[in-house]
Amino acid sequence: MKRYCLALDLKDDKRLIEEYEDHHKKVWPEILKSIKDAGIERLDIYRIHNRMFMIMDTDDKFSFDTKSQMDAANPKVQEWEALMWKYQQALPCAQPGEKWMLMDKIFEL
Repeated sequence: MKRYCLALDLKDDKRLIEEYEDHHKKVWPEILKSIKDAGIERLDIYRIHNRMFMIMDTDDKFSFDTKSQMDAANPKVQEWEALMWKYQQALPCAQPGEKWMLMDKIFEL
């Protein structure tokens, strides 16, 4: 198993943040299937204010490139991503088009 941690910001608007969280209480089944089909075994998202932190535990075959290709070929995932972008904003250090950014592990106990 591999673990990845990623970060992304939400737009700093209380109503939009509430809507975003509501969407994540009823994630579309096609999205859940696409996550599992990519080899993601567990995915948790945490939030403080408008900063989000995602923890992904994956199988050993998981690859971000393969996941990106699968997502690009899946119209329902593209629809979900377009909807989520209404609420999300890139981190200040992100390149154009970059959303969830992989974090570097700096400590382990």
